[in-house]
Amino acid sequence: MSIKSLIINPGSTSTKIGVFEDETLLFEETLRHSTEEIAQYAQVVDQKDFRKDIIVKILAEKNFDIKELGVVVGRGGLLKPIPGGTYAVSDALIEDLKKGERGEHASNLGGLIAREIGDSLGIPSFIVDPVVVDELMPEARISGHPDVERISIFHALNQKAVAKRYAKEAGKNYEDLNIIGVHMGGGVSVAAHRNGKVVDVFNALNGDGAFSPERTGGLPNGGLLEICFSGKTKAEVKKMMSGNGGFNAYLGTNDMRDVEKMCNEGDKKAALIRDAFILQVSKDMGAMAAVLEGKVDQIVITGGIAYDKYVVAELKKKTGFIAPITVYPGEDELLALAQGALRVLKGEEEAKVY
Repeated sequence: MSIKSLIINPGSTSTKIGVFEDETLLFEETLRHSTEEIAQYAQVVDQKDFRKDIIVKILAEKNFDIKELGVVVGRGGLLKPIPGGTYAVSDALIEDLKKGERGEHASNLGGLIAREIGDSLGIPSFIVDPVVVDELMPEARISGHPDVERISIFHALNQKAVAKRYAKEAGKNYEDLNIIGVHMGGGVSVAAHRNGKVVDVFNALNGDGAFSPERTGGLPNGGLLEICFSGKTKAEVKKMMSGNGGFNAYLGTNDMRDVEKMCNEGDKKAALIRDAFILQVSKDMGAMAAVLEGKVDQIVITGGIAYDKYVVAELKKKTGFIAPITVYPGEDELLALAQGALRVLKGEEEAKVY
């Protein structure tokens, strides 16, 4: 029997929703929220009822009978570090989402809204592979100074989804494979998947690994130290590192289509920055090959930049000696969330407890 699911993925100024029947998308909507609407709420958690009401309203406008749903799935938020998997939205999980255990972010609303709608219908609610998935091996946590620990924040949902997709298409189990996962979007994360766990990863948020369209990645410490004591505020430096860094800083755009156009028109600076990006991502991939001791079954490349044929071709040229490469352009987070719930409801996995 098929299962219909409501998927909720809140962003800072929008809420993406999708309704699936098993893995088939019936419809999706991106609900936009104006700055004025969001500004009414002092904290992210205060937006819960506002966003939930809009979701319920749009389902009614689509003439979808909400009572047909078998499960509600929300995007996981900034919780305590947890292993990857599908989690039932428990009271403890709700409590940490409400208080912003590791910070405030719109994704914290996913589990809250899913639980309320699920409870009202008497059906389960889940979150799947939030960004705080932490499966690092102990030695990967060491940074170089005890006051600074390396932490795991990355594109866990998409990285895990495409790794499992590759395994399924290859007729193998994700837990039996060693995979280098490469997500290239607004941020970049390169990870070592060993037997179903991400044992090492370049942190996509806090200044680690390759630069990206709007993030600096890892910067030389000395230069960063000079910037920090140059009179800039902490907020200014954070914005420089995440938002105004990377391609944005060098070329004034965070859209790789613009960069491609510049390169095609003979812009030598744009070509240099693009090649530097490719070099840095390749170096990260090489590092993860070392983490896996050279025993790499597959490299999986995903994210919006995976649509860029030049970037992918150059990455293959530089890293193809490590392992075969499969490319899944874009990111289908709604489907990944639906699949996470289905694996539990169909008995392929057990729901984890937060």
